[in-house]
Parts: sequence; structure tokens; C-alpha cells
Amino acid sequence: MTNKADKKVVIYSTPDCPICKRAKAYFTKKGIEYEDIDVSVNEEVAHEMIHRSGQMGTPVIFVDEQMMVGFNQKKMDAMLAK
Repeated sequence: MTNKADKKVVIYSTPDCPICKRAKAYFTKKGIEYEDIDVSVNEEVAHEMIHRSGQMGTPVIFVDEQMMVGFNQKKMDAMLAK
């Protein structure tokens, strides 16, 4: 089983997104370090998110190379356990 600390977690988010806030609160509660990329302030990273995911909405979360659009705690638990 892989240690959650070994995972690279990146969330593309916006400050006003309630689902983004829920995802970040989950990571904080679980003690999971993550990189938060605010796509509302940087057009280049917004394009990067769209290119990587094919999605224009937030959040887009990557756990290593696994991608989640939106946030589902049960699925995130499974992604972190892989």
C-alpha cells in the first residue's frame, strides 16, 4: 500500500468555488499536502488545466497522474490509496 504522503496532489481551483473549498478542507483535515493552483488569477495555468483535463470548470484534481473533475470523497480516498 502506498503512503498518502508519497502522492503528489495538485488542485486547480478558484477562490469562490464551493466544491474547491470542500476538497481543500478534506486535504487539510486528512493532513495531505497539496499544491493549490488558482486559475482565476493566471490565464496560463487556466490553459494548462484545460489542456491537461479537457475541462473548463473547477476543481480539477490530480493525484499523481490520476485525475478527478469535481470532488467525490469516496473516489478521492480510493485514488489516495492506490
